[in-house]
Amino acid sequence: MTALVGSDQVQIVLIAVAWSGGAGVVGLGIAYLLRRRSVPVLSATVALVAVGAVIAGIIGTARAMFLSSHDFRVTLMVAAIAGVVAVLVATLVGRVLSRWSRQLADETRRFGASGEFVASGSSAPVELRQLAAELERTSERLAQSRARERRLEEARRELVAWVSHDLRTPLAGLRAMTEALEDGIAPEPERYHRQIRAEVDRMTRMVDDLFELSRIHSGTLELSPQSLLLGDLVSEAIAGADPVARVRGVRLGGRVEEGIEVHADAQGLSRVLSNLVMNAIRHTPSDGTVEIVGRQVAGAVELSVTDACGGIPDADRERVFDVAWRGVDARTPAAPGEADDRTSGAGLGLAIVKGIVEAHSGQVSVENLDAPPAGCRFLVRLPAPA
Repeated sequence: MTALVGSDQVQIVLIAVAWSGGAGVVGLGIAYLLRRRSVPVLSATVALVAVGAVIAGIIGTARAMFLSSHDFRVTLMVAAIAGVVAVLVATLVGRVLSRWSRQLADETRRFGASGEFVASGSSAPVELRQLAAELERTSERLAQSRARERRLEEARRELVAWVSHDLRTPLAGLRAMTEALEDGIAPEPERYHRQIRAEVDRMTRMVDDLFELSRIHSGTLELSPQSLLLGDLVSEAIAGADPVARVRGVRLGGRVEEGIEVHADAQGLSRVLSNLVMNAIRHTPSDGTVEIVGRQVAGAVELSVTDACGGIPDADRERVFDVAWRGVDARTPAAPGEADDRTSGAGLGLAIVKGIVEAHSGQVSVENLDAPPAGCRFLVRLPAPA
């Protein structure tokens, strides 16, 4: 008896699978044909397919379950009513989904026109809310990118203007001095020769900086990393800048923890130190102090250059490493009668520092020091050798 009941159940299951599966296959074909229709139509189609599969299973198994005609009609009636309710609910849900989708499409369209996306559908399904959040993050990144591009474009225009001025002025002086030498009216020819040599050297350094910056921006900067002792690099930087510091009356010193090594390009890191130290000396008044400190922290090597420049306004601090930024207004003015050489460069030194440091997978930043004497600290962080 038990075996007979079990075989009947297996037969009913197989019949239900055959009839409901057949209805499902037909419904899948219909859904494929309607795949380009709206979400409400697709939702109603899914509900109809589900109810159709149930009704097909009932019809197929009616005889195997020994249903009477009355019970069979009642079962079909209940299934039909349930199907109507399912289709209505599916259509309503589809319309709501369609409305949320149109709302997101409108916001995306405004995003394309204005470049700013603001998500407003907080009651939408989690998938749509995630999509809106991602679009909002994309909008923020694009806004930051546009702001960065505007700053770069402004920096390029300033660079062209300043370099043109910085080249035009010495070229005019060179022309005047060479004409005086040719005409034999130069009172001190040797002095004229020294001035010509100095101007040529200055313009050469400017052209070298432009070439270095172009390699950084084009991604063609070639590095030859090797193990270097940080103390040796700092000693060389101090030795090279000490004559300039003495002429300006600036005290120059440094200290580095013993045995710190960095894996970096020797020429590039020397350029970073030289630019930072010379920048600090130029903007530190007489009797001021410039100090270089090197230390090792967790997973990184830190190198700081501290000066007594008087600080940088918050509005200008973000532009310190921009191309052609000089920040004359942000620094301590020259003393009366003192030659102000702060604008002798084209504002490329710190931009080159940032490019070289980032090429080493490092970071460079600047902060103001409030403790007297007020100044700035430029901090370079490089990955510690593995």
